[in-house]
Amino acid sequence: MDALREAVRSGRLAPGTRLPSSRSLAADLGIARNTVADAYAELVAEGWLTARQGSGTRVARRAAPRPGPGAGNRAGPGRGAFVPARRPPVRRPPAHTLHPGMPDLGSFPRAEWLKAARRALTSAPHEALGYGGPRGRVELRTVLADYLARARGVYADPDRIVICSGFVHGLRLMAQVLRGRRVRDVAVESYGLDIHWNLLTEAGLRTPALPFDEHGTRTGKLGRQGAVLITPAHQFPLGGALPPDRRAAAVDWARRTGALILEDDYDGEFRYDRQPVGALQGLDPERVVYLGTASKSLTPGLRLGWMVLPEDLVGDVLVAKGHSDWVSSALDQLTLAEFIRSGAYDRHVRGMRLRYRRRRDQLVAALAERAPDVRVSGIAAGLHAVLELPPGTERTVVQSAAWQGLAVQGLDRFRHPDVPRGRDALVVGYATPTDSAWTGALDALCRALP
Repeated sequence: MDALREAVRSGRLAPGTRLPSSRSLAADLGIARNTVADAYAELVAEGWLTARQGSGTRVARRAAPRPGPGAGNRAGPGRGAFVPARRPPVRRPPAHTLHPGMPDLGSFPRAEWLKAARRALTSAPHEALGYGGPRGRVELRTVLADYLARARGVYADPDRIVICSGFVHGLRLMAQVLRGRRVRDVAVESYGLDIHWNLLTEAGLRTPALPFDEHGTRTGKLGRQGAVLITPAHQFPLGGALPPDRRAAAVDWARRTGALILEDDYDGEFRYDRQPVGALQGLDPERVVYLGTASKSLTPGLRLGWMVLPEDLVGDVLVAKGHSDWVSSALDQLTLAEFIRSGAYDRHVRGMRLRYRRRRDQLVAALAERAPDVRVSGIAAGLHAVLELPPGTERTVVQSAAWQGLAVQGLDRFRHPDVPRGRDALVVGYATPTDSAWTGALDALCRALP
C-alpha cells in the first residue's frame, strides 16, 4: 500500500490511470484478495484513489499545489519557503446504498397522495386547521382502528390510539411514562437499533439485553424488568418471527409481573413466503403497547406513527405529549386517513409487496450464481436480508463494498454493547434503491462479496 501511495504521490501513476481489479492484482502478487481490497479501500478513503461503479478503481485527480516563495529553487524550498499542506481527502457519497430500514422513496404514490390530499382538504372542518389535541385527528384514528384490526389483528379502539411523529417519538413518550411509573429497566433484544437503546438510556432507563438463539429472542429469560421492547413479527435485523411459545411466554410474563410489552411492528405489511404473523398486541391489549408507522409502507418523510395503548396508559401518554399536538400535521393526518379510507393504501401496499418480493428473488438468484457460498436468511418477510459471511470477514467486505461505491452495513453494527460479538454477516436493505439504481447496487454487492 505504501508503494502504491508513493507511486501516486510522485506522479509515476498519472491521474485517471485505471488500476487492475483486486482479484487480478492479488493473483499477480500472490496475496489474498482481501488484502488488496483493504489497501484499495484505505487509499480511496485517503483521497489517492477513486472507485466508481462501472469505471473501476482509478488514480484520483488532484489539484497541483500553489507554488509559494522559493518555489523556483529547484534544489527545494529554502528557509522560510511556503510548503503547502496536504489537502484532507474528499469523501464522496456512495453511488449506491443498501442500508436497511428505508423503503424505495422513488415509489411513493405521489399522484394518489395528491388526490387524497385534495379530497381531505376540501372536506376538512375549519377546526382541523387549528392546533389540534394530543390524541391526533379522530378521522385518522377511526380508519386506523379498522385497518389495524383487519390487517394486523390489533384490538384498536379509536380512543386508545394516539398519533405520534414516527416510532422514535412514540418510544420517547413511553420512556417518559415508564420513568414516571418508577420503571428502571426495559429489556431489549440482542440485536436492534442503537438509537432506540440510547433514547431509553437518556431517559434514565437501563436496557439489559435478552439472550437469543436460532429461534430468536429468549423471552423466557424475562425477569424483574418493568417493560420489554421487541420486534415479534419480524425481528430487526435478524429477520425471524418470534415463535408462538415465546410470544405466549412474553405475554404470560407481562400478566404475572404487571410489566408492559412495547411492540415495534415496523414492517408487518410485507410478507412473502409465509402466512401473515399477527401483532402480539392481539393476545393481550392491556399489557402490550403497539407501535406502528407509515415509514416503511409509504415514506419516513411523512413523520406519522401511531400508538395503540392499554386503557390505563392513555391518560399518561396524553400528558406526556402535551395539551396541543405540536408535532403531527393535521393536514397530513387527514390525507393519510383519506388515503386509507379510499383503498389507495391497500393497493399501494399490495403493489410494493410484489415489487419487493421480485427484488428479494433477484438478490437470492444473483447470490446463488455469483457468491454461492453466501447463505441468505431472514427473507420470508420485510425489506432486508441477512447475508452470512465467513468468520472474520465482515469488516473487510464492508470496506470492499465501499471502494465499489456501495454503502452497506455489517451485522455487528446492530449488536447491543453488552452482547458478545457473534457471527459475521451483512444486513442488506434490498428495498432502499430506486428501480433505476437497483441493478447497479446488486452488481456492486456481488463484486464485494468473497
